[in-house]
Amino acid sequence: MTQAISVQEIFADAHQLHEQALLMLDQGDMRDAAEKAWCATKRATDALILARTGRMVTHSTLTSVGLKELSRDFPDVKALNLNARYYHVQGSLHGHYFHLGIFDPEEDEALIRRVGQYIDDAERLARSQQYCPVNE
Repeated sequence: MTQAISVQEIFADAHQLHEQALLMLDQGDMRDAAEKAWCATKRATDALILARTGRMVTHSTLTSVGLKELSRDFPDVKALNLNARYYHVQGSLHGHYFHLGIFDPEEDEALIRRVGQYIDDAERLARSQQYCPVNE
């Protein structure tokens, strides 16, 4: 049996991952901090998609597609530029830094810290318009 995971639980996971990223950053482990921050960003996005559409996403590709749809269909999501912010974190922290070892310590540290604002924005958007299933 699969256990249902709530939007709130996914956001709690995103916050915890970001806290771990900040701890790793403070300990000088920038590479792992970058990956934790990326994971926190993905989880927050997954929670927003679940809140707005009722769909649970399991893969990064589905997260990307879901966020693109939200940005197209919801002006408040588009207004906060989540799509560009998501891809910036993915490309910079996950792709360049974690996988390729290409980094700018000042810029990447600031980006890791800004992930907290991304999570807060996604959480606020999730609360502002919850998925309401019709005829279920």
